[in-house]
Amino acid sequence: MVDHLANTEINSQRIAAVENCFGASGQPLAVPGRVLLGEGILTKECRKKPKPRIFFLFNDILVYGSIVINKRKYNSQHIIPLEDVTLETLPDTLQMKNRWMIKTSKKSFVVSAASLTERKEWISHLEECIRHLLTKTGRQPSTEHAAPWIPDKATDICMRCTQTKFSTLTRRHHCRKCGFVVCADCSRQRFLMPRLSPKPLRVCNLCYRQLLHFGGTALGGRKERGKRQVKLYRGVR
Repeated sequence: MVDHLANTEINSQRIAAVENCFGASGQPLAVPGRVLLGEGILTKECRKKPKPRIFFLFNDILVYGSIVINKRKYNSQHIIPLEDVTLETLPDTLQMKNRWMIKTSKKSFVVSAASLTERKEWISHLEECIRHLLTKTGRQPSTEHAAPWIPDKATDICMRCTQTKFSTLTRRHHCRKCGFVVCADCSRQRFLMPRLSPKPLRVCNLCYRQLLHFGGTALGGRKERGKRQVKLYRGVR
């Protein structure tokens, strides 16, 4: 693939530039054998609204973060091992086009590209890296994935009871198991899911019963208090 670039000066410089953009808040990215293949800005569907995020594709990880000053300063760095990634193409919505889902065992989320061509390029390069990495390590593709969170604006009512209407005083919550937007009464329980977190997480009542049925560790609920085209580097193609 691109292993011949791993120990080159230009690859080291590219990785160092990314590390500098994240600064002290980011994790070191330079490790033996790692190659930075490309970068680009994608729109990520976040809880409140879609937001632009910078993505960096390496031969073994996918890194993304928030843009403070493009090409100069990024924060909120996230590192995803490609061994844990599977992809799913999604249909367009009225708000977002050229969408696909990045699924991992700890977190899954939806991104969109500026064009259909860009989406095809991203997916093609990601899948190629994943195939190469799994072949190299002998691992099987991941089969367990975290549910993506439904955006807050997708519903004005609880997706479980369908009775509670959200407002300034009636908060939205997310079930960490199914990703649904739910009210406090429908999500008073906590459940320990080590794959996602070392601490018990909020789950909706339905998922709580299902998790108990299959075994696991629960924690009693608590009452609420108050209310573009992908840029590939020279030599990678």
